[in-house]
Parts: sequence; structure tokens; C-alpha cells
Amino acid sequence: MNKAFDDREGWIWMNGSFIPWRNATIPIVTQGLHYASTVFEGERAYNGKIFKSLEHTKRLFRSAEIIGMKIPFSESEIEQAKKDLISKMDFKNCYVRPVVWRGSQQMGLSTSNADINVAIAAWDDWHSYFNEQDRLDGLTLITSPWRKPAPDTAPYEAKASGPYIICTMSKQFAENKGYKDALMLDYRGYVAEGTGANIFFIKGDNIHTPIPDCFLNGITRQAVIEIVKNKGFKLIEKHILPEEIDQYDEAFLTGTAAEITPIKSIDKIEYNVGNNTTGYELIKDFTNLVNSSL
Repeated sequence: MNKAFDDREGWIWMNGSFIPWRNATIPIVTQGLHYASTVFEGERAYNGKIFKSLEHTKRLFRSAEIIGMKIPFSESEIEQAKKDLISKMDFKNCYVRPVVWRGSQQMGLSTSNADINVAIAAWDDWHSYFNEQDRLDGLTLITSPWRKPAPDTAPYEAKASGPYIICTMSKQFAENKGYKDALMLDYRGYVAEGTGANIFFIKGDNIHTPIPDCFLNGITRQAVIEIVKNKGFKLIEKHILPEEIDQYDEAFLTGTAAEITPIKSIDKIEYNVGNNTTGYELIKDFTNLVNSSL
């Protein structure tokens, strides 16, 4: 069982300094906590090096810009802080979480005088968003009753904390029903993604994935698309209706935490999983990619 996150050994980089993990706290009355003025990244280090580290840092800065925050550090300073933290924690394979939030200098909906804080944490016991058995057996999904909002109602290109409440509620709905995750539809009723990962469908040499026009275009998603194209598959980005997903042979989720995880079923629709599937081959390709980039 994983340790609680409020009582750990180690260090957290916070506003330019390394602070003992247990001492890296924030006030209860904090604008980022009360009004979701927070952006973050989820990153994974393999053998001491973060996969697509600079891409994650650039997205962090872009997310902050979208919701009106100016990070008081440069991209290169954040890059160095991540490297230094992993070294100080003596980690090789770990999860890295940079987070930026408005602090306690100002409270309320106004942000004109808000202070901006930055922290980076890393831990080595969150090996995958899903466990190894999930990756072998495939995930069971149920369609969520909650939908991804329209792009003019939420900052979908920002990895911001606010919109994740919909994902949290969908994940809870799925687990309460005995499923591993939820399939989320968008505001139009098209297939969007899982609760925290992008989705792909396979039919022969064609691999389909939804157009990310109201949800995050994941960094792992982009890496998998490159793998797929290099292997000679035809990658098709399109709007996918829920009634179309029974046409596919396989399906899988992608994300920094999920990596590539096959889907066994969505509602009552079942997909192929196992060693002889395209998804299994893509898992091996992705593993080779993250290790070859070291």
C-alpha cells in the first residue's frame, strides 16, 4: 500500500528552495485551493531522466499563461530544479509533479494582487496509474454521466486543476460501479477520453483517436501517434460516436501515468487483449522509446 502523501521522508522544491517534505505546506486560506487557480504537470522519469521533460515544462508555462498566471521562474530554472530534485531524492524511476498556484496574499475571485507559488514533488511508488495486472488483463470502462465541457466554457488546453473535478467525479462513478475507469464523452456526445488519459481504437492497420478539440492533447498521446505512424499504421483523428466503438478490435489509453494500458471492455463492448495484439506490441515500442531517449 502506498504511503500517505502528508507524511514522507525527502524533499520538495518550493519557490526556489529545497524544503523537507513534511515542512512543505501551504495555508488553508489559499486562493489556489479555494478557487482552483492551479496548474500542474505529471511527468515520469526513467533511469533518472524525465521523458519529454522540456515539453512538459513548456506546457506548464502555457497552462499558467492561459489562466492568467506568470510563473516567477524561467523554463530553464524549472528544468534544472526537476533534475536537482530527482538527484537529491536519489530516484531513478519516479513520478514528478510540478504545480503552480495562487497563494494567500489575496483571497476572493479577484487575482490582481495574487502571489504565484511554484513547487515540485517527486515520488517513486506510483509505478502506474493502473497496476501491472490491469495492463495484462485490460481495463474495464463504463461511460460516465459527466461530459467534457465546450471549449468556450473551460480552459481545455491548460492542465488546470478546476476541470479535473469532472474527471474525479467520473472516476468515482466508475469505481463505485465496479469498473477501473470511465469513458468520457464531450459536450456534443462524441467520445473524448478516459478520466485522466487519452484513448485510441484499433481496426486492422488503422488506428483511430478522437480530435483533441475540447480536451488535452497529451504529450504521451503525441509520442504514441509518432510510434504508430513510424510503424506504418494509418493514424486517423476523427470525431467518434459512442455507437461506433463496437466496430474496433482493440482499444487502449495513453498518458504519463497510464503509459499505454489496454482496454478490455467499455460498457458491454469487449476488445481483444493479450500478447498477440497490436496494443501489446505498442507497449513494447513505448517502453523502448522511453528507455532509448535516456
